[in-house]
Amino acid sequence: MPDWKIPFKLYINACGERLGAALHQTQIINDKPVEGPFCFISRHINPTDARYEASQMECLCLVWALEKLDYYLDGTVFDVITDCNAVKSLLNMKAPNIHMLRGQVAIQEYRVNMTIVHNSGNIHKNADGLSRSALANIPDDPAWGPQEEHHIEGICVTDIGTEFFNQVRESYKIDKNCHILSQLLIKDCKDPSISSKLDETWKKAYYKGRFHPLDGILYHRTKHTCVMALTDRTLISTILHECHDSVSPGHLSEDRTLQRL
Repeated sequence: MPDWKIPFKLYINACGERLGAALHQTQIINDKPVEGPFCFISRHINPTDARYEASQMECLCLVWALEKLDYYLDGTVFDVITDCNAVKSLLNMKAPNIHMLRGQVAIQEYRVNMTIVHNSGNIHKNADGLSRSALANIPDDPAWGPQEEHHIEGICVTDIGTEFFNQVRESYKIDKNCHILSQLLIKDCKDPSISSKLDETWKKAYYKGRFHPLDGILYHRTKHTCVMALTDRTLISTILHECHDSVSPGHLSEDRTLQRL
């Protein structure tokens, strides 16, 4: 029987589409410290988890094992033994991806009492064996938990509408430099006297070939991988709303919003 006054050891491992965990404890038997197991759990992953990478799968295994063995681990001191370096650094990971971030949040309640220790895969046999011969996800498995299914009745996909791009095109009539560029590039006007009316900074960029038209929209290229659309200042708030706040983008992160812009 486990002794809650003695620290536990939780061994975890993910192998392909299977997860395994073993809960151990070192107790004094015949005046000698003996480490032994008293609980094994394993399962196959769900179809929604199949897209996870190896390190993400190990993180999933940790979260699942903590959830299933919470009866033993809640309020106790324990070590998590893993052969995955990503899991070892999970608590202090500076910029985790979305899957690792979810795992980081899920294990916060155990942070005070939990220490994650890296173990070589060659001596990580107990949890490794469980993950290679995991039990099927059926009610006969003591670690089984029913998975809720949420059926989607319909999906509505939207994007930036034609009206928005028409607003951008109309804004060129307001801004002096954009209006001149639209005449030179969109309407393909060859009169050199028109380009001379550009502000000096715009004129230099024009003669360097930095401006390009596409579908009536003017773009400015600063590098080979950086292209920005030109618009009137009054439309900037509208553009930020369409590329971040509205329904179509779905409140993207900063990097993905900039990419969309």
